Amino acid sequence: MTVLQTHIVPKDIEEIRLYDYAQQIFPIIPSRKGVKKAISRGEIIINNEKATTGTWVKPGQKIQLLESAVNPPKGYNMDLEVVFEDEFLAVINKPSGISVSGNQYRTIQNAIIGKLSVSKEKDALRWPKPVHRLDNPTSGLLLIAKTANALVQLGQQFERKTIQKKYAAIVIGQLPTNGVINNAIEGLPSETIYQLQKTIPSLKNECLSLVELYPKTGRTHQIRIHLAQLGYPIMGDKLYGEEGNVLKGKGLFLCALGLKFTHPVTNEKLDIKIPLPHKFVSLMEREKRRWEKYKRTS
Repeated sequence: MTVLQTHIVPKDIEEIRLYDYAQQIFPIIPSRKGVKKAISRGEIIINNEKATTGTWVKPGQKIQLLESAVNPPKGYNMDLEVVFEDEFLAVINKPSGISVSGNQYRTIQNAIIGKLSVSKEKDALRWPKPVHRLDNPTSGLLLIAKTANALVQLGQQFERKTIQKKYAAIVIGQLPTNGVINNAIEGLPSETIYQLQKTIPSLKNECLSLVELYPKTGRTHQIRIHLAQLGYPIMGDKLYGEEGNVLKGKGLFLCALGLKFTHPVTNEKLDIKIPLPHKFVSLMEREKRRWEKYKRTS
């Protein structure tokens, strides 16, 4: 089977089992259940030998993720914006409210089947694969690999933290102009840089702020947790937001607007961007109009 990613365990590794370690080093695997399945199918190997979920990870070991031998997933038909595509990779604009991958049929992994052209390269993957994750309610740019080499190289860029990600969010409250949030998440170092773009008055929330965010680490729900811990939950966040203060039917106001990375084959510096979603602009304008109307009539 084709090797998708290779990881050498560092010297300073703490005692941990493969089941808990694999998802940290292979972000393409969507969940702990996915890790368990991959290990049981022999798709995660240590030093070229099959491992088990209970195998202890040790310094210097070579852990590899192999391409699955199962049949390609059935394509899910949905409108999908392809922002960039060549023979090696693609970048799509993921809608909110859909998971990148998982056990359900309605996923981005299934939606890109037939939407992206099959690579003509010798190391073409049997089907394109997302390189990283975005939360189900988060929209925006998602990087897809179409060849084994692209998947390996992009995975290494994520591991080395050389891929720069830019997000936008609307939060409740008035953030300071800019700053760094570095509260640990589940005991792990975490860092998010933010820059305030605009603050408007709001009848219900006093203030709403549009903020750009640059996560330097990739913890699960990092941006959502960091902003909530700071006291500025993201509008529409049902998990970390304020109960009773979630706009029903509008979703989460968090979007991945930019990706900067090195092309895995041409070495070109790519800077992929999308505009702020319409619902962000609409919410800010609507809240501002309501406030101004209230001030005129009060």
